[in-house]
Amino acid sequence: MNPSNTSTPLLAQLGISLPVIQAPMAGTSTPALAAAVSNAGGLGSLGMGATTVEGARAMIRETRALTSKPFNVNLFVHAPATADSAREARWLAYLAPEFARFGAEPPAALREIYKSSADDDAMLAMLVEERPAVVSFHFGLPKPHIVKGLHDAGIVLLASATSLDEAMQIERAGIDAIVAQGIEAGGHRGVFDPRQPDEALGTLALVRVLVRHTRLPVIASGGIMDGAGIAAVLALGAQAAQLGTAFVAAPESAADAAYRAAIANPAVRTTLITSISGRPARGVDNRLAELGRAPDRPPFPDYPIAYDAGKALHAAAKAQGNYDYAPQWAGQAVRLSRALPAAELVATLMREVAQAAS
Repeated sequence: MNPSNTSTPLLAQLGISLPVIQAPMAGTSTPALAAAVSNAGGLGSLGMGATTVEGARAMIRETRALTSKPFNVNLFVHAPATADSAREARWLAYLAPEFARFGAEPPAALREIYKSSADDDAMLAMLVEERPAVVSFHFGLPKPHIVKGLHDAGIVLLASATSLDEAMQIERAGIDAIVAQGIEAGGHRGVFDPRQPDEALGTLALVRVLVRHTRLPVIASGGIMDGAGIAAVLALGAQAAQLGTAFVAAPESAADAAYRAAIANPAVRTTLITSISGRPARGVDNRLAELGRAPDRPPFPDYPIAYDAGKALHAAAKAQGNYDYAPQWAGQAVRLSRALPAAELVATLMREVAQAAS
């Protein structure tokens, strides 16, 4: 499409006026952030991957108190973890010297700390009651009865894809639009099956492939930080752009001071890290990432069991003012980060889109 005209059929379906979607970012997005983006004409999002049903309901209601505009609720629909006590014990033993640096002991055992919403009827019932305008899925697709129940409630559905195969599965499932997540994106890779090879397509290539080979609207995600990036993906056929890292520095986000300082550091570099959670996720390179790259490291526990260890180690270090183990998720274009209020950032992005098209 012509980036000078940012109106698209998808925007009408979502009930928004601007082609800007704030990525869900579980743990970093807040009702205040989502509402600010929605009030500015984009689509704000809430990340529910680490939240209980009642916690999710509370966040939806808090957001609704701040905006009458549509917003997105994101669910993790990963395959449940396979517990392996021997593998988990080896991983804890490997991390034990790091805990010892802070006078701490590793947990005695690890738990599956986040529940998948792939077949979660309690989450479905809550969402049907609350009826957010949009629900999106990450790590795969929910069971068909979840899709039907949400559609029957009038909710627009999105799902992330990192490949054409995943996009075709999304299309067959009856989802309304695809979030094309390139390898540049911060946070967890949305691959459906992390045991399979990851083609690691970049955002531009993935968008073009999906626009050409699927019938669904495509939302570009990964490495987009300014209006020039939005204009580029619109020109390639995307109907909107999803930005996550761009909003981390907004005052409405839940990012702590260390996270904000890390992404503002001119020397910041990102890498894909599996050792924090058990699934590949792009973030600021750190000590836990280094441990995960070591040739002698044992196999990672399944996601999110490994996250139980990662969070415990981060907590032990943070208690002594050390953030070398923090999950500071960020995309490849993090050096373009700007610490602006969310509404001001959205307005700036749209001015830049217009400039890019002129």
